[in-house]
Amino acid sequence: MRHIKFILLLFLMMATPSFANAAEEEEALDIPEIVLEHLSDAYEWHIATYQGKHLSIPLPIIVRSSETGQWFFGTAESLPGNFFFSKEHHGKIYEKMSDGSEVRPLDLSITKAVLQIWIVVIVLIVVFLSCARWYKKRDSKSEAPKGFVGMMEMMVMMIHDDLIKSSIGEKHYKPYAPYLLTVFFFILTANLIGLIPIFPGGANVTGNINITFFLALCTMLVINIFANKEYWKEIFWPEVPLFLKAYPAPIMPVIELFGVFTKPFALMIRLFANMMAGHAVILSFTCVIFLGWSMGVGYGLGLNTFSIIMLLFMNLLEVLVAFVQAYVFTMLSAVFIGLAHKDHHEEE
Repeated sequence: MRHIKFILLLFLMMATPSFANAAEEEEALDIPEIVLEHLSDAYEWHIATYQGKHLSIPLPIIVRSSETGQWFFGTAESLPGNFFFSKEHHGKIYEKMSDGSEVRPLDLSITKAVLQIWIVVIVLIVVFLSCARWYKKRDSKSEAPKGFVGMMEMMVMMIHDDLIKSSIGEKHYKPYAPYLLTVFFFILTANLIGLIPIFPGGANVTGNINITFFLALCTMLVINIFANKEYWKEIFWPEVPLFLKAYPAPIMPVIELFGVFTKPFALMIRLFANMMAGHAVILSFTCVIFLGWSMGVGYGLGLNTFSIIMLLFMNLLEVLVAFVQAYVFTMLSAVFIGLAHKDHHEEE
């Protein structure tokens, strides 16, 4: 409980300067705009704002001009005049052409989400290499692992045996276990680090539609590239009456082919919506604190108490959601892969 209170206190400390600055300027507190700003990707890692001054970590910007073909390497402060951050496109870099038009250049910048992914990868590498080092040193007389290594073994075996093996089947699961285990621990680690309110955490990685799209795309490719012939037979020539699959129109094949794309789409939207919603609710309750003070001391005390209780509850809930969403994404991916390897006339 002390750790949870400490995390909540850090979140409020880091969020307070940014919101308080808006109050000092006597502007209306635009909660939707503040929430969307914190959820969106950025070309710098904002730490805090104090007395109108922003404390941020500049990130490398790498863009290629669509007009001249020249590359630019630098930070937001050194961005050339023909490049600008478009407010209409969520702060993305756009280029103003000589004819007055605005185009999106080739952008390979290291944004906040990209840096957060690298941090997640480094954490995973350190964790699993540490566990591998323990197993490398053990001998036949060693006891079962305890502590952190024991916890990691329990989680790996739970996902491997109870989820992947049972969903895909003992005959086909082995080639897909490394991918599914990687997906599970990547999503779980990204979700948990995203709940840390200060650097190097706080980035909304799995609440970014581009990242969940890529994860869903990987699952779709794994399903369809390595599927057996029975999978494609059930799509293009399912065992249904002839009039449903050939005459007067191939109704069932069209529906089944449509399902090839709707399954990964559901994976993408489910993970994205749940994680973005959780972060949005936490940020909204933080904004309510400052909204209450702007309405008077009485409202401020009441809303502060309510917001702090709800913030504590939401942070606890998000820890559970972080695991559930990683588990659900991996489970559905394993189920879809298992359906792509269904043997002919396999009994249910």
